[in-house]
Amino acid sequence: MTTPTPPPARPARGRRRAPSRMERAAGRAAALQRPRVLLALLLLLALTCVMLLDGYLRAEVGGDERVRTGASAGDVPDDVLDGGPILTFPGGRATTVSVPDKTIVLTFDDGPDPTWTPQVLEILDTYDVPGTFFLVGSMVSRHPDIVRNMVEQGNEVGVHTFTHVDLSYQSTARVTREIEQTQLALSGAAGITTTLFRAPYSSETDAIDDYSWPVYESLGADGYTSVFVDTDSDDWKRPGVSKIVEWATPEDGEGASVLFHDAGGERSQTIEALPKYIEKMKAKGYTFTTVSGAMAEQQSTQPQQSPQPQESQPAQQSGGGLQAAHHRATGATLYEGKALIAAVAVAEWTVPALSAGLVVVGVAVMGRFAMMLVLARRHHRKRNRRRFGWGPPVTGPVSVIVPAYNEKECIEATLRSLARGTHPVEIIVVDDGSTDGTAEIAESLGLPGVRVVRQANAGKPAALNNGVRHARYDIVVMMDGDTVFEPDTVRHLVQPFADPSVGAVAGNAKVGNRRTLIGAWQHIEYVMGFNLDRRMYDLLRCMPTIPGAIGAFRREAVLQVGGMSDDTLAEDTDLTIALHRAGWRVVYEEHARAWTEAPASLGQLWSQRYRWSYGTMQALWKHRRSLTDKGPSGRFGRVGMPLVVLFQVVTPVFAPLIDVFTVYSMLFVDFRAALLAWLAVLGVQVVCAAYAFRLDREKYRYLLMMPLQQLAYRQMMYLVLIHSCVTALTGGRLRWQKLKRTGEVGTPAGSG
Repeated sequence: MTTPTPPPARPARGRRRAPSRMERAAGRAAALQRPRVLLALLLLLALTCVMLLDGYLRAEVGGDERVRTGASAGDVPDDVLDGGPILTFPGGRATTVSVPDKTIVLTFDDGPDPTWTPQVLEILDTYDVPGTFFLVGSMVSRHPDIVRNMVEQGNEVGVHTFTHVDLSYQSTARVTREIEQTQLALSGAAGITTTLFRAPYSSETDAIDDYSWPVYESLGADGYTSVFVDTDSDDWKRPGVSKIVEWATPEDGEGASVLFHDAGGERSQTIEALPKYIEKMKAKGYTFTTVSGAMAEQQSTQPQQSPQPQESQPAQQSGGGLQAAHHRATGATLYEGKALIAAVAVAEWTVPALSAGLVVVGVAVMGRFAMMLVLARRHHRKRNRRRFGWGPPVTGPVSVIVPAYNEKECIEATLRSLARGTHPVEIIVVDDGSTDGTAEIAESLGLPGVRVVRQANAGKPAALNNGVRHARYDIVVMMDGDTVFEPDTVRHLVQPFADPSVGAVAGNAKVGNRRTLIGAWQHIEYVMGFNLDRRMYDLLRCMPTIPGAIGAFRREAVLQVGGMSDDTLAEDTDLTIALHRAGWRVVYEEHARAWTEAPASLGQLWSQRYRWSYGTMQALWKHRRSLTDKGPSGRFGRVGMPLVVLFQVVTPVFAPLIDVFTVYSMLFVDFRAALLAWLAVLGVQVVCAAYAFRLDREKYRYLLMMPLQQLAYRQMMYLVLIHSCVTALTGGRLRWQKLKRTGEVGTPAGSG
């Protein structure tokens, strides 16, 4: 019967217990980490905003592709339906203006396009002909230099909405947003705003219906001039050059607002037809002007009203300068426009760069999966070959070191599991200043071979080093105070030491509290990620980490490299790499199983994984000179270091972005293709996990949780790694962190 543990002494009434050294250190560490967590979240938010902006520029979420046709026009005045192609509202009254005879207003829709618009501008410049370009705001923000050249060349520009939607279907707020965002883009690109507007999918004024008329009235009240067409080249149909020229030609002598397109598709026929059209019309005695020029000729006595919402100054018309419809952007409009252009430039660079990087990462991830499967199979066959062995059986006693800090919930199960072992051991419990009676519990059990060594709170590395100093035997096994061993664990773990070149052995750590969702996710990770990895690294002879939950070492090797160091948060990785560099061989023994209590809450999981990932970075940086080590001791630097950096730092940072890009592609590119690609990657991971479960003789039912693990758990690990990277860049240290334990892993669990 277990002796009840006396409760810790209560402090006297009226006096608060002074915080311990560990508690003070934890408080300081937490205070230092909060800004780094915030910075990590801000980086993630910035990346998300960049991707959303890029997606919005390409196609609004749930892009509305509806186009209204055949609606009635009973509310539209007859003189508008039968009037000219230029619609204004002077004094609040709808008025149309026709293009003067023998005059062409050459208009272009849907640009700017980086391929076709510059060619159109070159043709216009060659023939000294002005054009009026109705621009899509998202394209303006992506290609500001083209718009700037367009305006400097003396052409006129107008608003064609930001995302090219049929405004008759949109709310008032959406219409306002479409116009204002395009004006901001023009402001940032060329330093101007404009009073000209053309609605997408519009043609002649007789196509105005009861749904679109309120839009034109509202814009007219704000001072906008809506521009329609008299003659449509229908160049978007690509009917052939001669047809484009023919369809763009008005009746003899009549003026016309003529529509071409400089974007929105393949425009080679437009580029070929445009010079022929200009030459033909000039030969007929036509002149070319802008919308403002046509209005000035027909309404020279009626000044134009500018949009009130825009902070702007009217510009005087001048022959190669600003057109009358343009206004210089000032104040907030100008600076917000420049900010928009800058943000789009960042998005235009960031998203393609990340896409290219993800292709590389995707290839690396798939290559890693293939390598893991192939090498794990070879490792399994080699380790389980009938006549395979390390040498004569290791039967001598070993020392088991159990570092413990406030482990009252778990220490009894841990020690009793060791006492049931089939291999002779001495058990050294190093109590690291516990305040919950851990040492007293260990002593009260009365188990044979158990010694308790007390020390002031100094951290896990110091506790392990203290245990090594007190060890009587040449082989020392290190474990955590919340871990339990199976009866044959120590016997399996020490057999590789029959080979004198082996300095350390990694055991097979398994999650004991796997009944919760978080525990099940970690169980999948341990079996697939950790143990499958260790098989691969073992075969390549570059094992990067002996897990703290279960590992065995030659005492001689540990002392040779100076013992456990507190230079990093990952003292186990630090020690393992040091052993490699000292020329010792590090191997993996899959049959030596230990059952550990994994973090039971998201907060504890975050703390643990942050320590692991940041500590790994610290250890790799500490041993960076291993890259230049020579001889057999340099194998880790030549093989292990690049693999660990690639697979445990670089790839984990970018691999979760595959999910982010999947969502991005579903929203803005191709939902079905993106979903199939994500499912294909998930399928590969399930295959790898299934094989890992088969090797470890685990039940497959946990694999049903993998899709949810990929959607939720992996994103958390991504945030943890960002946090670690930020800490690595800004500096910082943490002491040995104590996770809250429940003692749930009381006895070795079954594999089910």
